Amino acid sequence: MLQSRRVRARKQDDSMNSEAFNDSATPPVMEPAELTLTDAAPQDLQVAPVPSVDDSSLYLHRELSQLQFNIRVLEQALDESYPLLERLKFLLIFSSNLDEFFEIRVAGLKKQITFAREQAGADGLQPHQALARISELVHEQVARQYSILNDVLLPELAKHQVNFIRRRFWTPKLKAWVRRYFRDEIAPIITPIGLDPTHPFPLLVNKSLNFIVELEGMDAFGRDSGLAIIPAPRLLPRVIRVPEDVGGPGDNFVFLSSMIHAHADELFHGMKVKGCYQFRLTRNADLSVDAEDVEDLARALRGELFSRRYGDAVRVEVVESCPKALSDYLLKQFGLSDSELYKVNGPVNLTRLFSITGLESHPELQYAPFTPLIPKQLQNRDNLFTVLGKLDYLLMHPFESFTPVIDLLRQAAKDPQVLAIKQTLYRSGANSEIVDALVEAARNGKEVTAVIELRARFDEESNLQLASRLQAAGAVVIYGVVGFKTHAKMMLILRRENGELRRYAHLGTGNYHAGNAKLYTDYSLLTADVALCEDLHKLFNQLIGMGKTLRMKKLLHAPFTLKKNLLEMINREAVAASEGRPAQIMAKVNSLTDPKVIRALYKASQAGVKIDLVVRGMCCLRPGVPGVSHNIQVRSIVGRFLEHSRIYYFLNGGDEKIYLSSADWMERNLDKRVETCFPVEGKKLITRVKKELESYLSDNTLAWILQSDGRYQHLQPTGNQNTRNVQASLLERLTNPTIGVR
Repeated sequence: MLQSRRVRARKQDDSMNSEAFNDSATPPVMEPAELTLTDAAPQDLQVAPVPSVDDSSLYLHRELSQLQFNIRVLEQALDESYPLLERLKFLLIFSSNLDEFFEIRVAGLKKQITFAREQAGADGLQPHQALARISELVHEQVARQYSILNDVLLPELAKHQVNFIRRRFWTPKLKAWVRRYFRDEIAPIITPIGLDPTHPFPLLVNKSLNFIVELEGMDAFGRDSGLAIIPAPRLLPRVIRVPEDVGGPGDNFVFLSSMIHAHADELFHGMKVKGCYQFRLTRNADLSVDAEDVEDLARALRGELFSRRYGDAVRVEVVESCPKALSDYLLKQFGLSDSELYKVNGPVNLTRLFSITGLESHPELQYAPFTPLIPKQLQNRDNLFTVLGKLDYLLMHPFESFTPVIDLLRQAAKDPQVLAIKQTLYRSGANSEIVDALVEAARNGKEVTAVIELRARFDEESNLQLASRLQAAGAVVIYGVVGFKTHAKMMLILRRENGELRRYAHLGTGNYHAGNAKLYTDYSLLTADVALCEDLHKLFNQLIGMGKTLRMKKLLHAPFTLKKNLLEMINREAVAASEGRPAQIMAKVNSLTDPKVIRALYKASQAGVKIDLVVRGMCCLRPGVPGVSHNIQVRSIVGRFLEHSRIYYFLNGGDEKIYLSSADWMERNLDKRVETCFPVEGKKLITRVKKELESYLSDNTLAWILQSDGRYQHLQPTGNQNTRNVQASLLERLTNPTIGVR
């Protein structure tokens, strides 16, 4: 059943994606299979010329590629191997991702057009062309999303007595309960707004639930505009549980929107409600603080956070029963076109359904819990410094616990021999255990310095709060470097031992967020390596103070040495292949968009380098193009855990080099951010990381293979192949203390 479902999904994905990138300046390059002698007589055979690596046809559009990733997320909602509530989560993540896509990506393209600053990327697609294709693709996928919800997931949930009761199925008893709930809990909080010359259309908050109401009759003042708006306060739950004695056995829910629809007339006494239709507006949520023009970045950012709720409109969603006259009226109010209207068959704010995905009554409909493993040498240690002083430890989250990182910081906060702690914070949460430990360290008299990136998108408010907490405790807080986001994940501890100073460090590919460490795949390196710690010391000094770029022994860092060295390592493999020597590149990143890196990979492929890439999200490189990228394979892994680790592997003439990094292969990471890239050293650790990377390349369950025309094809076991699920195998191997790898 699962295999047949995946076949259907793949065919559907192929059909809907086959046009996804056809707006490029040149048509797609032919597949290798098309260049065969059986296709034509020798005299008729024409081999397509090999395009230049600068040719726009070799690059996929960034935003369209990001949409393709979101479509792969939606596909997981159809995967019957997942527990049912987890499938619902994937469907809701699709909505959440799409919200951010419109708030940032679509808003950015619209802004270029508004200010006549249209710029085509390496793919040659103009912003207005991209917006047209985005609209077409998103309309298709949103319709499909609601079809999956209504026709697949909700009926399946009903079989397990998890019901969302629609109004047409309300019993008299349920109707009476809803009426009481509405009058007691909803009506006193709601403020309906009649529209007339003295009550113009209200300024609505980004992504808030609202209703447009069509009225008939005159009110007490003789007004008869015929229209009103009902904003639903955010504090009201969007899904309300019905008591078992009212709704019957099982878990029964009613949508807030259904309650408001049913009793909207009670909000307009003496008037007739002809129609009540829910809608939601999405606005530009990208902050526009110019760090070079403000004296206090934190104060300026606080002001911008409020304006984010009221940015320019980019999308409006309405229930599909809304009459055209009313939807046209909304479009006019928001200054949007027909292509920016999305009619949906269900609630317009699906992300609020996350509240029911963790039902305690149905653990069988959720992933089985697991306990991340802590290496035996790091368990129950009162002094981790003695352990790390002898050996480096590499942890792979979420399969291995993030606890040792927190424990190291906690011990440092209490240890009288620790003199100073320096740490970067990108996404950690204001009330996290990491921040608690830093606060305690500062209060205990340690010299604590935190480099906080205030502009971590959608975490700005939380980062402002944690900055205030740390400053109140006496820590030194730095907001990074103007014009360069501090995205590096690093911690440095200075300790006095036997009269000498020694440094200990943590470097990671993920954030200092214990919650994310349970959901994201990332690496953590705990080390006392003298050279690497000295490099970190130099980098912190560079961030906190001023001065020229300092020479590092082991650490590569953006925006100074990482991109240059990355291009050199790619070129080194190309030279080796051109000389007939073995050459290989493997990499795992979240996104690949940097044109210079892509061109270098194309040239390496042309030279004969075998290149295997695991790119979770955006990928602007076209693999499999004859004569250019025929030696490159790109796959995306989408599963239970969000793939977040970055790994770079180079054969390097047999002296294998493996790096772990906080940086994706994107222009913003390599040119406009502070990033770290650190080597994996020692034969044991190199072998381990290489095997783990290769396990991603052998997956035939979670993998989607990128085709040269921009389509993604879901990989499945064929013939007698065994099923290989990389996340499941890592979960089994690394959380099992009898077979875990250290």
